[in-house]
Amino acid sequence: MLALTALICAALFAGAAFYVAFAEHPARMTLDDGAALAEWKPAYARGTIMQVALAILGGVLGALAWWRYQSNWFWLAGGVVLLLNIPYTFAAVWGVNTKLKAAAQGSAETRALLSRWGKLHLVRVALGLIATGLIARGILP
Repeated sequence: MLALTALICAALFAGAAFYVAFAEHPARMTLDDGAALAEWKPAYARGTIMQVALAILGGVLGALAWWRYQSNWFWLAGGVVLLLNIPYTFAAVWGVNTKLKAAAQGSAETRALLSRWGKLHLVRVALGLIATGLIARGILP
């Protein structure tokens, strides 16, 4: 049950990150700079809560499944990969997020920051998909 719940969390994380990267963010980038920034700010605030919760819950559950059954390193590896989203965000994305939160509507820097944010977000997609694959592999016979 622990591994299955970890898989669900990882899949939800990956799906949300994928949606943002390939649907929401490209649509946002069709807007003018001020509107794109105005849309990014509340979407980021709400998305952060969901993505952090899924990363922590899925990561901890993957590690707990490995610890509980002492048999499947895929669960631990998937949990660790999912948790890597948190230090990655602090190390690579935090500066861009801070600048975007402080940016004035439609500043010259806005478009470049949003574009950079979209590229950085692709790593979250990859980490989510890898974590999902690892945990799923651990569940398969």
